[in-house]
Amino acid sequence: MSNFSISVIGNKIFSEIIREIKLFYKFKIKYYENIDLCIRDDTKENKLFVFFNNSFDKKKINDLPYILITETSKEEKKLFTNFQECLKIPFRILDFEKKVISLIAKYKFKKNSLINLGDYIIDKNERKIKRNNLELQLSEKEIDFLVLFSESNQPINRNLVLKKVWKYSEDAETHTVETHIHRLRKKILKKFGDTNFIKNKNEGYYI
Repeated sequence: MSNFSISVIGNKIFSEIIREIKLFYKFKIKYYENIDLCIRDDTKENKLFVFFNNSFDKKKINDLPYILITETSKEEKKLFTNFQECLKIPFRILDFEKKVISLIAKYKFKKNSLINLGDYIIDKNERKIKRNNLELQLSEKEIDFLVLFSESNQPINRNLVLKKVWKYSEDAETHTVETHIHRLRKKILKKFGDTNFIKNKNEGYYI
């Protein structure tokens, strides 16, 4: 968790308080007057944002982890993803610490499940392939198949796919690979309009 910073937006006193508490020594505590200054601070650390009511602007942080500290529970309706929590004033510092640890763990788990594949993003946990604002649900085998592409810079031959994805021997007589590729191409074409997904040549298949 040491590569995470806790970025407090709009409340300098709170940032100074948690900076002095031993529970948070493993984090870099940073204060920003507003979210724009925080975003412009393009550091290598992953950021967990801490907002107060008067500094809250969800649109500028997308699906990054944050905690909203508020005087009313009505603000919870603004939270849409698993990487966002709400704390109502007053609260115990131990409750704040638990939410920080929980959010970071969930965010790391999610981030580790994402794989870039050309213009697409593969989400192993949700079994989805995504591009721009579109996403498509896939089967477990289809995900395993696409992950195999992400792990190789060379075309993948049919025998390797059979061995790695379907656990078949190389001399197995089956059209499983061809059938699944045909179905997957149709799905991708229908959802993303991609007519060139999974190409093949003598050496094997490639994306």
